[in-house]
Amino acid sequence: MSAPATAPTSPGIAHPRSETRPPSGGWRIVAAKELADHLGSTRFVVLFVVLGLAGASAVYSVSQQIVSVAAGVRSTESLFPLLFTLSASDIAVATQQSANTPLPSFVALISLLAPLLGIAFGFDAVNRERSERTLPRLLAQPIYRDDVINGKFAAGLAAIGIALGAVLVVIAAWGVIQLGVIPTAEDVARIVVWYVVAIVYIGFWLALATLCSVVMRRAASSALVAISAWLIVSLFGGLLISTVVGLLAPVSASPTTAEVIANGHLQDALTRISPDGMFQIATQAILDPHVTAGILTIDQRVAVAQQGVAGSILSLDQSLLVVGPQVLAIVALSVVCFALAYIAFMRQEVRA
Repeated sequence: MSAPATAPTSPGIAHPRSETRPPSGGWRIVAAKELADHLGSTRFVVLFVVLGLAGASAVYSVSQQIVSVAAGVRSTESLFPLLFTLSASDIAVATQQSANTPLPSFVALISLLAPLLGIAFGFDAVNRERSERTLPRLLAQPIYRDDVINGKFAAGLAAIGIALGAVLVVIAAWGVIQLGVIPTAEDVARIVVWYVVAIVYIGFWLALATLCSVVMRRAASSALVAISAWLIVSLFGGLLISTVVGLLAPVSASPTTAEVIANGHLQDALTRISPDGMFQIATQAILDPHVTAGILTIDQRVAVAQQGVAGSILSLDQSLLVVGPQVLAIVALSVVCFALAYIAFMRQEVRA
């Protein structure tokens, strides 16, 4: 039995069904439009200036302290990353000098302020389209529905990468001028790896803010929830962890060894499950390759700056093995938040 005949098609005329088929790269179209809007927005300029000024101030202050105490440096190995991990107060306390500024370290500022980048570019990603009544028209275009949320997330992550990368390059150049030490290839590689980890960490906050934007109808509500989560994790996380540890593993007035060990283990375990704690652990291990019986104390790191005493130094691949669990955990949190936002957006009803 012969196969049914098919209607011939002219080589110059497309099949009617192909005219209504959405393009396969629709998310790139959405991402390009959103990225252009982000880069030209006031929020991008304000956040870029705030991060730049805060980071430059921190690097300038610590570079002045390092120069004042490290006149007899015998080795510059891994000295450059100290610009980002130490603060002027750390060096002043270790050397019993007065600090010129009370600013925290650069990475501490990034850990505190950079999540605002993710929240700023994600809290109104979807509900802004709803409030402006442009979401039905956007979904009426010949693109797949998931292209909208995928493109918005990709554009937000790209804007974050551009802002943080520009700030990092400018501040690193400023640090080279102030410290007078050219970073080695290992130092540059460590900073690049830290930059990637920071993007992943900020991507978690972008995914969380996008989830709030999808679930909540108003941008103000989603911004409030996302900022509240940021404040709890970044500002009050240490206090909450200390309170829980004090209740579950208290230390008496005359503590025993078992009490101190139990308290320390619980403190470390709770810190490692916090996104901010995981990012700080990964940051310290990536940018500080000096290891004795763990991570160096402030006194030991200042001794490195003063005398070039390196002790045991981990190579970059060994440092990556150390921070692997923390980085994978941050990636998993980001994927979970974005997956929830994706599912919620795909299941929502959009009315014209």
